[in-house]
Amino acid sequence: MRAIRSNQMSTMGLRRLLLLFAMAQQNVLIAATDVLELGDSDFEYTVAEHDTLLVEFFAPWCGHCQRLAPEYETAATKLKGKVYLAKVDCTVNSETCGRFGVNGYPTLKIFRNGEDSAAYDGPRTADGIVSYMTKQVGPSSVALHSEGDLDAFINNFEASVVGFFSGEESTQLAEFLKASSAMRDNHRFAHTTDLSLGLKHGVESEAVLLIRPPRLNSKFEDSVIKTTAFSTASLRQFIGDHVFGLCPHLTAENRDDMSGRDLLVAYYDVDYLHNIKGTNYWRNRVMKVATKFQSQELNYAVANRAEFQDELKEAFNLGPSDMQELPLITIRTKEGNKYIMQEEFTPDGKSLERFLEDYFADKLKRHIKSEAVPQNNNGPVKVVVADNFEEMVNNPSKDVLLEFYAPWCGHCKSLEPKYTELGEKLSADDNIIIAKMDATANDVPSMYDVQGFPTIFFVPAGQKDQPQKYTGDREVNDFISYLKKEATHPLEKVKTE
Repeated sequence: MRAIRSNQMSTMGLRRLLLLFAMAQQNVLIAATDVLELGDSDFEYTVAEHDTLLVEFFAPWCGHCQRLAPEYETAATKLKGKVYLAKVDCTVNSETCGRFGVNGYPTLKIFRNGEDSAAYDGPRTADGIVSYMTKQVGPSSVALHSEGDLDAFINNFEASVVGFFSGEESTQLAEFLKASSAMRDNHRFAHTTDLSLGLKHGVESEAVLLIRPPRLNSKFEDSVIKTTAFSTASLRQFIGDHVFGLCPHLTAENRDDMSGRDLLVAYYDVDYLHNIKGTNYWRNRVMKVATKFQSQELNYAVANRAEFQDELKEAFNLGPSDMQELPLITIRTKEGNKYIMQEEFTPDGKSLERFLEDYFADKLKRHIKSEAVPQNNNGPVKVVVADNFEEMVNNPSKDVLLEFYAPWCGHCKSLEPKYTELGEKLSADDNIIIAKMDATANDVPSMYDVQGFPTIFFVPAGQKDQPQKYTGDREVNDFISYLKKEATHPLEKVKTE
């Protein structure tokens, strides 16, 4: 009986092993990837096999890398057969990563025929990566030979830049091709040596047309813009001035291109794949009002509110429950000032017109993200929030040492007891304030360049427009030495042990 039972157990164990092996094989299949995984041993010869290759240098523990991973994977699948994507784990392939100067994650580089060609500075979404890398393969300008070629090229989700020339020997064509090569990362170029193809667009001699995407055609602006300037500098300026038009479609892919400007955005159910007519219904109403304020320095855009939900929550504290069917209107200036239209967007555009009139008349109240002002702020380190920033930091009679921190930041947690000790040592000095501000929960004034945590500024009395970034060591004595040197009033009341 024992032998039989033993055989039965062995058989069951074998079945379990086979089941586990089958599950492991299934997981391998599930984990199949279109991203090439490269290492020190095969990087050089594998990269040399590809005309164009995008390589991500990453670390598994990196949060930004983890967020990029599914987008990168999707892009690799969509680009399969056109251009390949690869990745290198720098925690186990330090030789390769060191050779290419990788010192942050993720770092993305474009390789051509095995050589490091350029840093990838395009979007980090799947569609953005696909669009950017598609422009990297083949000629920088597509040759068009027929009216069908032209129609197919301009029938695209992005704007098209098309040059019309008298022949292959045209000196203007040579200039245009130089420009297309220099700007291929961001724009789509095509050219033809058959001037007759441009007749329906009013082209009778050599010229370049910027043709906006068909879905954005509107009676409120020209869909085709012409120039007879062909140099790289001239075309760069021309494209920059006209590519977005009066009211472009803001997406995750082009948001960086539209940063650094005063921008009004109408957020609603923008869907140019399934509902072009419905999407343009509200866009046209924005454009109608915008034409009345074209002499003012404000840009306009429409965007899908679901796509920008995280940004709306971060910048305006607006969640899904705050969204309605009607467009939500916001303005964000290059200085970082933010405004929300409180009145409901009416189809006649009158509410938007009133909002803009108040904006240009400087009558709107700025939207400020702020924690509640603390009721008790008597600790050695004063708590600054957006709503008391003016009172606490911009007090003209006080020197302020201000730490911008994030609650999750390990370096900030390590600094906290030292910073508290510093506040205690200087608590008797009425001329100086030791303060901190949660930069994740409060709007940071634009003159403070906070790129990481903790970031510390010294804001001297009487010079509140000239905050000085502190770059010294972070021991208590280091701070005191710095303040003795920089403080407007001598430090005379430093508590000792």
